[in-house]
Amino acid sequence: MAVEVSFCVVNTDQRELLVRCLDAIAAERAALPFETEVLVLDNASTDGSAGAARRHPTVTEVVGLEQRRGKGENDSHLLQRARGRFCLLLNEDSELLPGATLALHAALGEHPRAGAAGAKLLRPEGRVQPSAWRFPTPATALVGAVFLHKLLTVQSRGRRTREVDWAQSAALLVRREAAREIGWFDPQFFVYSDEVDFCRRLADAGWATLWVPGAEAVHHEQLSTGAVPERRIVELSRNRDRYMRKHHTAGAAFVVRLLTAWAYAVRTAAAVVVPGHDPKRYWKHVTATLRPARGEGLREAAHEFNRGGPTL
Repeated sequence: MAVEVSFCVVNTDQRELLVRCLDAIAAERAALPFETEVLVLDNASTDGSAGAARRHPTVTEVVGLEQRRGKGENDSHLLQRARGRFCLLLNEDSELLPGATLALHAALGEHPRAGAAGAKLLRPEGRVQPSAWRFPTPATALVGAVFLHKLLTVQSRGRRTREVDWAQSAALLVRREAAREIGWFDPQFFVYSDEVDFCRRLADAGWATLWVPGAEAVHHEQLSTGAVPERRIVELSRNRDRYMRKHHTAGAAFVVRLLTAWAYAVRTAAAVVVPGHDPKRYWKHVTATLRPARGEGLREAAHEFNRGGPTL
């Protein structure tokens, strides 16, 4: 029987979360009326994740890397290896809630020109996490600089499936035909902005991206990343700028850097007096945004790991 949906999970040193993710996939598979498979790509973990995946009864195949690579490259690897007509891309820290797969599958089935569909993401305590947005532009950066982004840039709202600019890849069902047509994910985006670029290229090729509130997944983001370290901030800023320079002009990228840095500078000042906020962290966003080519990000951390240096 032909595989309809391939569950594609990328994991890096998050064995406990990976097992929770796989347990949720197993429950989903048991309720689906079509053939599925489960692929896990372990990104050179050192915590026994690959072994845990191989022992899990729902896993079809484990791809165990010896060298760490970026998320865009890893997602592309799984998309090309999968046999399914659709591929449900999942972070290891994503836990599908019952019925999520079927809702995403139905949405793409009802919209033949939709190339991807994102789930509604929830934080572990149940609060809704923004998961779909307008494409980054100088206009959206200006909206962010005056702190109206939740109203005018976030698109993950409402109770009905809707077309959005881009959806987060923590739980993203992708039509393989569309992904193949645009050349998969761009490996230049090591992590962050990879799905923004992917959805933008889908749109440029005439494919839509959907946000499906009927499909829910818990995103254990705090557990997997903890406090955001400096290298994550550098990588985030670097790839935001990379996206702007790829899809807009150098001048537009410069304007976005200034407006985004301003927004973080205001947050820095507020964090001095607001309890529970770290002004040093916000200020690092300011400096990394203004000079995205400087500093060491997650790509450099992976290179260090691959050379036998400090781990991520």
